[in-house]
Amino acid sequence: MSNDQDSGAETGAETGAETGVAADIEEATDIEEMGPIDYIVVEFPGNRMTGEGMPLLVDLVERGIIRVLDLVFVLKDLDGSTRGMAIADLDEDGELDLAIFEGASSGLIGEDEIQDAGTVLEPGSSAGILVYENVWAGPFASALRRGGGQLVASGRIPVQALLAAVDAAEARESAESSA
Repeated sequence: MSNDQDSGAETGAETGAETGVAADIEEATDIEEMGPIDYIVVEFPGNRMTGEGMPLLVDLVERGIIRVLDLVFVLKDLDGSTRGMAIADLDEDGELDLAIFEGASSGLIGEDEIQDAGTVLEPGSSAGILVYENVWAGPFASALRRGGGQLVASGRIPVQALLAAVDAAEARESAESSA
């Protein structure tokens, strides 16, 4: 998974995969019309996935805000070994848990990415790796590309960092007003 957001999308489409998400991308969207591609790795300590976020993810997809390109679940065993888990049967009870996302695979997440994700997980934890297109930003991104623009940097600010910055700014303001 590259930090160059456009090249990741092109790689999935250029592999020649004609099934699943890769074919959907080629058929439904001109690659130049796609929005930025992001990925997240969400850890669930102690393998405690509640599924609470899944209806919200489905809602984002149904409203056309994002398109799921890849969704993989990972387990990191207590011995430190990491393995991928089938999307359809997360709790290994034999029933389909997330059938709506079955087949969501553009080929961007492979064994190397699963092992990389395992390096940031605590033993005995699980994680979801989600690669998604920001469909909402597609028209904006496309206009920038047509105008000769190219993405040269991108990033995320964790909510915890934002809250810490706000607290620090409030503390500075309070100290300055007291002085």
